Parts: sequence; structure tokens; C-alpha cells
Amino acid sequence: MPDNNNILQKLDGLESRFEEVSTLITDPDVIADQRRYVKLTKEWKDLGDIMNARKRYIACLNAIREAKDILANESDNDIKDMAREELAENEALQPQLEEEIKLLLVPKDPEDAKNVQMEIRAGTGGDEAALFAGDLFNMYKRYCDTKGWTLSVTDVSEGAVGGYKEIDFAISGADVYGTMKYESGVHRVQRVPVTESNGRMQTSAATVAVLPEADKFEVNINEGDIKWDTFRSSGAGGQNVNKVESGVRLRYPWRNPNTGEVEEILIECTETRDQPKNKERALSRLYTFIHDREHQKYVDDIANRRKSLVSTGDRSAKIRTYNFPQGRVTDHRIGYTTHDLQGFLNGDIQDMIDALTVAENAEKLKETELS
Repeated sequence: MPDNNNILQKLDGLESRFEEVSTLITDPDVIADQRRYVKLTKEWKDLGDIMNARKRYIACLNAIREAKDILANESDNDIKDMAREELAENEALQPQLEEEIKLLLVPKDPEDAKNVQMEIRAGTGGDEAALFAGDLFNMYKRYCDTKGWTLSVTDVSEGAVGGYKEIDFAISGADVYGTMKYESGVHRVQRVPVTESNGRMQTSAATVAVLPEADKFEVNINEGDIKWDTFRSSGAGGQNVNKVESGVRLRYPWRNPNTGEVEEILIECTETRDQPKNKERALSRLYTFIHDREHQKYVDDIANRRKSLVSTGDRSAKIRTYNFPQGRVTDHRIGYTTHDLQGFLNGDIQDMIDALTVAENAEKLKETELS
């Protein structure tokens, strides 16, 4: 167990920073600098949670000290009985508070609070892989419903017999990236495809990518360089589809900071019948795409520093297997298995995400002095 003084020294050191940040976020010059203001506001909230835990921890330590003092010096048995009860209660609470504080002191990924852009692509397995990509999308959609998050499809390419060759969608809500980042990677399915007449089991795969949504002030884009086209959306929608050019396509010349070469980024959005909304969403995807490319070095650095970290964002890593004959889902990063495959595909994935979060936090704790 960590030394009390060690924990209190760390907490006391953060108290002055909390007061400093509390003052800074009321400064008009800071408020005018949106990038700095958003960063400081997030720090103020995180430090506020730590200060609240500090207050409860100090109260707990004081209660233990007072109860011991009463037991050592008081002669009244009734008072001593109350002191024993108070002592037992707070001695049980102390390690719980210490664990809570340790986790609060673990450096947080600044991207965790962000909304996300996700893409699911059918991999090896042909039509069966497309059907599995559809299963994964429906799984995430149901999970989002349980979280009260908003999911909106931005682009889709349907499979020949159902499912999706590729589907792109955005999710907005509280701490979406911090929850969904564990889903990046290759998902494998083992089952007898409906397209298989001989009843042979097949292994197919789909790739999931989870990108934190970029804020405009994080990415420098000259919107005057964007070339816009409009076109008629295909799919359901009746006569509106044939008459209104609601689909939008943008082209943007982007200079790769690593190579210096200029490449054209092409993004289409046909999500709504409202062309301005489609333009807004296409622009949001452009910011996110460039943010992802320009921050790849950051992601690589994290992956190199934490070789076994469960959320490296490596899209080529095989992370999970969905085995239908055995009715199980296994996450290979932490060896977690559930035998409720159908419930999992119906969106009941919180236990898996919780286990991945615990594994990541345990790994982070090893890097701190308080581990």
C-alpha cells in the first residue's frame, strides 16, 4: 500500500495548480484563445475531481486518527464503542480512496473525451465478411442506444448479399473515444456462412477504425482551397433522390508533413437530403482525417512506449474472435472470453470494455510512482 505522505504530497502539489487554473479560465485573454481555453477547462475539471478526492481522503485520515485517540484516552465504553465503529468504517474506506486517487493521478489521454469517426471495412471472406461488417455495425448501434449516444452514418457501400463492404459513421456523446478506442483492429468471425451450401465453417474478418473527432482549431485547413461538387444521392428517398443534388463531394490538396508531398483528399457525404448539412459533415470528416494523419506519429510513440497497451489504435492487429459454433467471443489482448455471443452482438459489450479499461489502467499504474 502506498505511503500516506507520498499520496498527500502529490495531492498537495496539485492544489496550487488547481487554484492557478481556476484563475486562468476567467482571464479574458485566455478565453479569447479557444485552443488554450478548452485545454485549461478540461484540466480544471480533472483537477477538480482530484481535489474532491483529496478532501474525502484527508477527512478519512483525520477520522482514523481521532478514533484512535479516543480509544487510547477515553474511559466511557459507549463512546469507545462508537469510536471502534468509526475506526473500522474508515480503515475499510482508506484503501478504496487510495485506489480511486491512484487512478485519478494516472495521466489521461486528452483525446478520451472526444466524439469519434468510425469506419468498418469488410476484410477477407468476400460476402461473408460484408455480412459480418453489418453485424458489427448493428452491435455498435445497439450499444450506442444503451449509452444515449447519437450515431449518424456518413457514408456506406453495401455488400452484394447484405451487410457492408464499408460503412463510415460518427458517434457523439460523453467520453466516446475513451470508450470506443479499444475497438480499433481486426475482428474475426468463425461460422458457417449463409452463402455456404456445403455447411463448412469459414473464418472471415472485418477491420474497425476509431478516430477521435478533430476540433477545427487543432487542424490548419485553408477552406478556400476546398473544391466542392454536388450530385444526386442514390438509394431510398423517392422522387427527391432524382431531383435534388443533396450529395456533396469535396477535394482538398493536403501537404503531407512527413513527406512534403501534396495529395488530394476526396470525401463524399450523402447522409441527409439537406445539402448544407452534408457539406458540414463532409468538412468535419476532412478535419478528422487530417488530424488522424498528422497525429499518427503521436499514436506510434504511444504504441512504442507501451508495447502491450490494449488501445494502441493499431488497425492491423487481430484483437477479437467471434466463434459461433462455441457461442463465445474472445479478446486476444487480455484473454477475456464471454460465452454470450448473441448478447454481445446485440450490444451488450460493456463488460468487455470495462475489462479492457481495467487492463489499460493497471498498465498505466505500473508507470507511476504510486504503483
